[in-house]
Amino acid sequence: MAASKDIYKLTGKRVWVAGHRGMVGSAIVRRLETEGCEVLTVGRDRVDLRDQAAVRNWMAAEKPDAVFLAAARVGGILANDTYPADFIYDNLIIEANIIEASFREAVEKLLFLGSSCIYPKLAPQPMTEEALLTGPLEPTNEWYAIAKIAGIKLCQAYRKQHGADFISAMPTNLYGPGDNFDLEKSHVIPALLRKAHEAARSRAASLTVWGTGSPRREFLHVDDAADAMVSLMKNYSGASHVNVGYGEDVTILELTELVSDIVGFQGEVVTDPSKPDGTPRKLMDVSKLFDTGWRPRYTLREGLEQTYGWFCENIETARLSA
Repeated sequence: MAASKDIYKLTGKRVWVAGHRGMVGSAIVRRLETEGCEVLTVGRDRVDLRDQAAVRNWMAAEKPDAVFLAAARVGGILANDTYPADFIYDNLIIEANIIEASFREAVEKLLFLGSSCIYPKLAPQPMTEEALLTGPLEPTNEWYAIAKIAGIKLCQAYRKQHGADFISAMPTNLYGPGDNFDLEKSHVIPALLRKAHEAARSRAASLTVWGTGSPRREFLHVDDAADAMVSLMKNYSGASHVNVGYGEDVTILELTELVSDIVGFQGEVVTDPSKPDGTPRKLMDVSKLFDTGWRPRYTLREGLEQTYGWFCENIETARLSA
């Protein structure tokens, strides 16, 4: 794995976390508390990241030294399939505005966050970084994936043409505090946690899972992902994107059974094969990242337990008091 000649020191730097209110961005903000840097954030009420002039003006005024580009429109299969234009346009324009403005304002280093959905639907498993653009994408989220691929290529283009130290990291499926538990827009873990929680509270006889339950997925706690991002920001400088993952996967059915055990749901888990499965398997080859010595802290069970505790304290409590 290519590395910087010198470690990029965050101490004393002005670091912008774009997308700080999202699950990943807020985790990066938490992680940066130990780095001795000044964290810059700006809400959408002040700067619409889809507005090129607004982004340029804000960056010209604030002059960040480093940027974590975590801002994005995100969602699960249903959201991607329902709002394809929103997903491709918003993500393309947000990343283009921030990357171009970062170059114009001589940002020292930028890290762009992508997604494991950039890889072909039937990519060899585990998926290496070299699998990019070797086959067709998963149709249910290709709009989001194409935007993220464009972000990688933007960083590579600015590096090639201008020598900008812009890097990209591709996290696997993330979960944790701050996740979206809206059943129409959420990813698999928050959706399962909420559905199992509500099924347990109502003592439902069964819990239905979309698809056959056979697809395999890899999951990484968001605080581990944030730690990996900071590690890459400090230690990596290369054109290739870097996979960020846990290194192991489980079936959706196995995940559902684990979630049911954690929340105390004792009914039957039922699959619905009429609903789409998505990609058969998504396991990332994380050897480049692991070769640096980095390892995740949370096991899947530990991470789910911590996330469920956060859900009960923040989402369920707020819902009951509303």
